[in-house]
Amino acid sequence: MSAPSTTTLAIIYWLHMLATVIWIGSLAAINLLVLPASTRTLKLADQLSFISALQKRLEPLAWFCMGILVVTGLFQMSTNPHYNGFLSISTQWSLSILVKHGFAVIMVVVSAIQTWDVLPAIQRTLMKKDQASEEELARLQKKELLILRVNLALSILILGATAFARVS
Repeated sequence: MSAPSTTTLAIIYWLHMLATVIWIGSLAAINLLVLPASTRTLKLADQLSFISALQKRLEPLAWFCMGILVVTGLFQMSTNPHYNGFLSISTQWSLSILVKHGFAVIMVVVSAIQTWDVLPAIQRTLMKKDQASEEELARLQKKELLILRVNLALSILILGATAFARVS
């Protein structure tokens, strides 16, 4: 098999960076801008309704970006001269990449919990808005906030691991 062309590699790197910016950028924007503003200006039920609507739009985009990251990342890894095989930790690069992928797997699990557990629970609760207790709304809000913060922290760790790989 021949080596990919410079143009092909450039497109793959560009797609990888674009997906990273979209996914991590949306996590940062939600955590650092949207949630604080909505907390100060909206009632609890309205906050959850807003976050639910926002997440409904962002979830498919985030999962699409994850798919792009997996495909382009595997391709980049396989063409890297430091790549010595799956689960190899023989160099700083391979250890950094393994750590990065470990954080990414955790992030996917956390995102799955958000997509298929927390967000549906919020939507079910909002459907019975008049009967939902403040405690139930607050519990769901805390769970959603925790998941968003954990994913942001994991994304920062992933970027850190990437930086260590790049300098090796």
